[in-house]
Amino acid sequence: MADFIEQRLDEIRSRNLYRELKVVDGEQDATVVLNGREVLNLSSNNYLGLANHPALKEAARQALDRYGCGSGASRLISGNMTAHEELEQRLARFKGTEAALVFNSGYQANVGIIATLVEKDDVVLSDQLNHASIIDGCRLSRAAVSVYRHCDMDHLESLLEAAPAEARKLIATESVFSMDGDIAPLRELVELAERHGAMVMVDEAHGTGVRGPNGAGVVAEMGLGDRVLVQMGTLGKALGAFGAYVAGSARLKELLINRARSFIFTTSLPPVVLAMAGAAVDLVEKEPERQCALRHNTERLRNGLGRLGYTVGGSTQIIPVMVGEEQPCMELAARLLDAGFYVQGIRPPTVPPGTSRLRVTTMATHTNEQLDRALDAFARAGENLPGPEYNEPSATAAARQR
Repeated sequence: MADFIEQRLDEIRSRNLYRELKVVDGEQDATVVLNGREVLNLSSNNYLGLANHPALKEAARQALDRYGCGSGASRLISGNMTAHEELEQRLARFKGTEAALVFNSGYQANVGIIATLVEKDDVVLSDQLNHASIIDGCRLSRAAVSVYRHCDMDHLESLLEAAPAEARKLIATESVFSMDGDIAPLRELVELAERHGAMVMVDEAHGTGVRGPNGAGVVAEMGLGDRVLVQMGTLGKALGAFGAYVAGSARLKELLINRARSFIFTTSLPPVVLAMAGAAVDLVEKEPERQCALRHNTERLRNGLGRLGYTVGGSTQIIPVMVGEEQPCMELAARLLDAGFYVQGIRPPTVPPGTSRLRVTTMATHTNEQLDRALDAFARAGENLPGPEYNEPSATAAARQR
């Protein structure tokens, strides 16, 4: 067995896919201490800078005094506490839905939702670039899975037409795609679903807090709340806490409580975490300027990277800087880290082969000066980088475009 493990590790290393954990010491912020050294953090999902906000800390302290540390059991045993009920009522108001149900993570939520709504002889239609948790939920459901080309509504329609008429059909998509930073065409998708009698599930993990009225997400932004059966979102990204939620009808909540294995068979979230999430929702609604600051910072960085000659994508706070192959991607990330800027390189299997990229993310708490220093570092790091897309220094490309 030990030989097998070593062989697998050698194989991963040989393909430039080896991963290792980096240690962050202290609070999550625009700058962090990474492996003992302060760096500018451009790889966080803490988009609004709430993970260390005083209001969340105070809510946690009060919850600790009132409830103690752990919940003690699953929610169907004795772990359903007042804090769970209060947060779910708050999330339902936030999302404008009849009800909400808290899960322990976005991964557990997606796996539980899909396996509850469809089963053998049903069909799930899943976007090509959906998150691993949606993919695994599709597999565990035992339903037939039809993968449509990324955001291609013509392809989705053809798959809907080919699906058995008697089968339940579920269309699953992210609203903001976690690695490409683009937004699903939800209006067209919902219209197709309605024409073909399909259910719609939208993963708002990267839309919650940063898109839509009061941060309620892309579904709310497009006015589709009453036409989407399931909205899933996370509490641990823009909201700065931990966990996830499902928002929808009271009947949907009732069904998930009774059938979602990833909800039933796990100890519930501790009250401290729930209290932090509730405080974060309050802040998002009261301080819309955080969304404005995030948009400003994203535009400043995306436009600057484009001027430097980098191939950038997305239209949200997630900025993919496309490199292509694994080795130059990780070399670029290493050069930036040496310069004091933490940007995560993303390789297969997280993204398709040949599409390795830096996943750059901004935060509302980044300053203009910090972002300008980051752009200077990108200009230097891109010089003479091996790979067909970077045959000349980025600084030269930047000068040519100015």
